[in-house]
Amino acid sequence: MVDIRILENVQDEQFLLCTQEITELSKEGYQLLKENRVNEALKCFKQILELDTENNYALVGMGDSCRKRGAHRDAVLYYERCLNHHPGNNYALFGLADCYKVLNQYPMAIKIWKEYLKHDERNVTVLTRIADAYRKLRDFKNSKEEYERVLEMEAHNPYAIIGLGHLHYDFKEYRDALYFWEKMLETRNMSCVDIRVLTSIGNCHRKLKTFDDGIAYFDAALQREPANFYALFGLGDCFRGLNQPHRALEYWNRILQHDPKNKVILTRAGDAYCHLHEFDKAVMYYNRALSIEFDTYGVLGLATIAKLQGRIDEAINSLTKLLQHDPKNHRIYLELADCYLQKNDKTQASEILKAFQRFGIRNTAVTELLEEIE
Repeated sequence: MVDIRILENVQDEQFLLCTQEITELSKEGYQLLKENRVNEALKCFKQILELDTENNYALVGMGDSCRKRGAHRDAVLYYERCLNHHPGNNYALFGLADCYKVLNQYPMAIKIWKEYLKHDERNVTVLTRIADAYRKLRDFKNSKEEYERVLEMEAHNPYAIIGLGHLHYDFKEYRDALYFWEKMLETRNMSCVDIRVLTSIGNCHRKLKTFDDGIAYFDAALQREPANFYALFGLGDCFRGLNQPHRALEYWNRILQHDPKNKVILTRAGDAYCHLHEFDKAVMYYNRALSIEFDTYGVLGLATIAKLQGRIDEAINSLTKLLQHDPKNHRIYLELADCYLQKNDKTQASEILKAFQRFGIRNTAVTELLEEIE
């Protein structure tokens, strides 16, 4: 007869060996993950699951590994499997919420993060992520509340301050956005602040048409990153707003050196040359834009040049066709009305502008020209 105590001792010993093996494999797996050796980490976690199919460290490790490989849907399955066996596991909750965020499933991400907060209600990282998710959903009220909750805990939390700037900017509240982004400069100078803060402040000034103020911030960003697209675009647009096309061209052409098929920048460069009455160059840039694909502003630019060169009927024909593609673009109506004014046809010019107004869109330039005609 087999002694039961001997069997129990053998089982205990086997259990201990299994536990030690799992512990070692777990340590090794997470170390490999830190070193970005994801495939090797996956092997470790799979070995653990062969020994213990419900092991929380291995399931989270599998989820983290999949997330590092960009396989977020696979990661979701492992995190959910972990939570089925180990409800409230913080690492699984955090990973799962981040997966839903990457998958643009913001309501699910918020739900999971709020579950996480039941265990750690003052976690500012999670609170700012919830605020960011509400911002993506354009839920101004809840987003603002979450950011402010973070600032109550940490008055100078940069993520909350920057987030509030983005929130107000998204809702076209540019002065409020400026207030928050400028707060980042209260504790550090331009050379230390995140370059995205500099371009964001510049963009607020661009939207507020305080172009001179915006130039300083875009210029500071460009000093740090000479090829930064947002800084180059911001400077080009500021000089465009200041009616300095020769200065704007410097930045449009610098962008085109890196991105020669950028349709928007090609038409902006065409506009600048048009304002400088360098029509041959303007035509070349407009045609480069149109060779990529149809572009309203490329056609509009060519029609404007035709008008300026006295080819009025050609311009009218081109602009009339363009209205079929972009019937609510006020610039087309203004150019078309100007063409008819040059033909001394005030009635037709007036009708063109009234046709635009029938859309119910208010535009100062259209209203002023119509009043001038009548």
